[in-house]
Amino acid sequence: MQLNLTKPIVFFDLETTGVQVGSDRIVQICLLKIMPDGSESEMTSLVRPVDDKGNTMRIPAESVSIHHITDEMVADQRSFPEMAHDIADFIGDSDLAGYNSNKFDVPMLVEEFLRSGVEFSLENRRLVDVQNIFHRMEQRTLVAAYRFYCDKELDGAHSADADTRATYEVLKAQLDRYKDVPFVDRDGKSTFPVVNNIESLSRFSGNTQWADLVGHIGLDKNGHEVFNFGKHKGKTLEQVFTQEPAYYDWMMKADFPLSTKQVVMHVQRRMIEERRKKDQEKLQALKLKFEGEGKK
Repeated sequence: MQLNLTKPIVFFDLETTGVQVGSDRIVQICLLKIMPDGSESEMTSLVRPVDDKGNTMRIPAESVSIHHITDEMVADQRSFPEMAHDIADFIGDSDLAGYNSNKFDVPMLVEEFLRSGVEFSLENRRLVDVQNIFHRMEQRTLVAAYRFYCDKELDGAHSADADTRATYEVLKAQLDRYKDVPFVDRDGKSTFPVVNNIESLSRFSGNTQWADLVGHIGLDKNGHEVFNFGKHKGKTLEQVFTQEPAYYDWMMKADFPLSTKQVVMHVQRRMIEERRKKDQEKLQALKLKFEGEGKK
């Protein structure tokens, strides 16, 4: 089944120095762009990982053992900041899809763009996580998914190009397999979520209870930002920052992803603006009171 697209979608996969979004870096990226007419274009490149000062970082042995990308292989490659504009231009306004992408690849990609000073917004960009669809319906790995849905063995697993192409093929096979298959949620509600519509797939495979990209900050039933970790888990950010203002400073200095810190700053600025409005209302009320007393 071909994808029913109203705009381009980019399937992508990243290989990295590690799994910490705030401190690790991309060492390989593959982008497979599918147009509404079914035509394809691809961008694949090794990436030289650099720290915040532009110094080349070493790739840990445990990561090399997984993706087989060595320091020597990336030594003469461009760093992400050097290629960020090219990557952003290639993606354009496309939707994004990947395998475990909502939890890792999207936050890592956004983090690299933020570090590079290149604007890359997720607003009006739908995210489809093929792994979430797979895990909800079957609960397997990408290699097993490829075998299960496509009846093929995945050669070259853990290389960005092989994983990206496999992810694209798995999604198309999922659309065929689950076309009329119901999904029953925790409340017992039955729906048919796996349809050939990117917006619906994005909703079904997305993390709707997260305020940031990695899940450090969640959303309660009222849509308020809450902590998903630590001593304040379950408390709203506004409550904690009001009672313990130093916690905001700690978060901004700690090794959280920049995308998480953006959410924290947004909440802090909103609180400041709300306090400013309340102060103005109080001043206005006092002014009216004094003016009224003066006319007596």
